[in-house]
Amino acid sequence: MLWVTIESLLKIGLLVGVLMGATSYLVLVERWVAAWIQDRRGPCRAGIPLTKFRIFGLGQPIADGVKFIFKEEFTPRHVDKLLYFLAPVTIFVAALAIFAVIPFGSVLPGELLPESLRAAMPESWAVESWAVGEPIRLVAAPGIDVGMIYVFAVASLAVYGAILGGWASNNKYSFYGGLRSAAQMISYELPLGLGLLGVVLLSGSLRLDTIIGQQAHSGAWNALAQPLGFLVFFVAAFAESGRLPFDLIEAEQELVAGYHTEYSGIKLMMYLVAEFLHMITASFLIVILFFGGWHFWGLTGSDEIVTWPIAILRVLVLVAKVGAVIFFFMVARWSWPRFRFDQLMGLAWKVLLPLGLVNIVAVAAWIEYGNTVVAALGAHSTLVMVGFHWGVLVVSWFAVTALVPAHCDNSPRRSPVEETLAADFPTIDSPAPLNNEASTAV
Repeated sequence: MLWVTIESLLKIGLLVGVLMGATSYLVLVERWVAAWIQDRRGPCRAGIPLTKFRIFGLGQPIADGVKFIFKEEFTPRHVDKLLYFLAPVTIFVAALAIFAVIPFGSVLPGELLPESLRAAMPESWAVESWAVGEPIRLVAAPGIDVGMIYVFAVASLAVYGAILGGWASNNKYSFYGGLRSAAQMISYELPLGLGLLGVVLLSGSLRLDTIIGQQAHSGAWNALAQPLGFLVFFVAAFAESGRLPFDLIEAEQELVAGYHTEYSGIKLMMYLVAEFLHMITASFLIVILFFGGWHFWGLTGSDEIVTWPIAILRVLVLVAKVGAVIFFFMVARWSWPRFRFDQLMGLAWKVLLPLGLVNIVAVAAWIEYGNTVVAALGAHSTLVMVGFHWGVLVVSWFAVTALVPAHCDNSPRRSPVEETLAADFPTIDSPAPLNNEASTAV
C-alpha cells in the first residue's frame, strides 16, 4: 500500500508538472507557427534575464508567467463574486482531471531497483510487499474500466466554467460568449460521442489501454478501419476545444473575448491554460482512439510485457503522434476563417449527427454480419472491413453533399430597401459600366 501511494503521488506530480510546462511552451510554439504562416518573425528576444542570451526566445513563456503572477488582481464591482471566482477554478480543475485516465505509454518494467540494492535492504523494509517488482502502468489512475465515460463526464464540467464566467461577469459580451459556449459544447458532445461509440463497439471496452491494444493486435488503426467515425470525432473534437474555425465562444471581433472578457491576472491565466489543455486532451484522444496510441508497425510490438527500450520507444511514438495532431490544430487556427454561428450549429445537427448515426449502424452491421461476408468472399477480414467502411464513407459523403443545402454563403444579406432598389434598377448589380443612354435614362 505504501508503494502504491508513493507511485500515485509521483505520477500526479510528474503529470501536473509536465502538463504545465508543455502548455507554456506550446503557446510559444503556436506563436512561432502563426509567424511562419503570416511570413513574419515570432518571439525571439526573451531569453535569460539580465543577460544578452536570447536563446531563440525560449524565455518568453517564463516572462509571460511572471507577468500574469504580478499583474493586478482587479475584480469589477458589478460581478457576482462567488461565481466569478468559482468559474475559472471549475474549468481549470476539469481540464486537469481528465488526464487521470489518459495513458502516456503502455507499461514500464517493474525492476526499478537493481537486484544488489534490493538484497542489501533490511528485511524489515519488506520490499516485496511494496510490489516493487510489478510493471508500472503509465497512467495516473490505472485499471478504470469506464475510462471513456469518466473523460466525457469530466469534460462536460468545462461547460459550467464557461457559462458561469459569462453569467457572473454581468457583461453582455461575456453573457453572449457563455451562451454560445454552452450551445456549442453541448451540441458537439453528441457527434463526439457517436464517433466514439463505433470504436467502443469494435474494441468491446471503454478502457483506453484496451482500445490501444486492440489496434496494436489487429494492425489496423481505427482511422483506417472507421474513417467516417474518425471524421466525425475529429471535427467534433475541434469544436469542443473551442479552436478556430470554431472559436465562436470568444470571437474577438464580435464579443471582445467572450466569456472571460472581465477576467485578468491569474484567473485569466487559468482560462487560457484550460483552453490549451483541452487542445492537448483532444489530441491525446484522437491519437489513442484512432491512430493506435503508442503502436507503430514494426517498432513497438503488441505485447503487454516489454523491455525498457520498447517501453521508452512507445512513449516517444505516442508523444510524436500527439505533437503532430497539435501542430495541425495550430496550422488550422491560422489558416481557416471563423464560421458563422448558424453555420456552426448547422454543421453539428445537420451533418455530423446523421453521419455519426450512419457510422454506428455500419459498425454494428459489420460486427453482426462481417464474419459471414468474410467467409463467403474468402478474403482477409481486416482488408474487407477497411474496404467496407471506406465505402460507407464515400456513400455518406455524396449523400450529405446532395441532401444538405449549401449554407456557407458569407455574402451580405440585403435589407428590404436594398431588395426594392435592386428590383427597380436591375443594372445596379451589373459589373459592366452603364452606357450613355442608360446613364441619361437613370
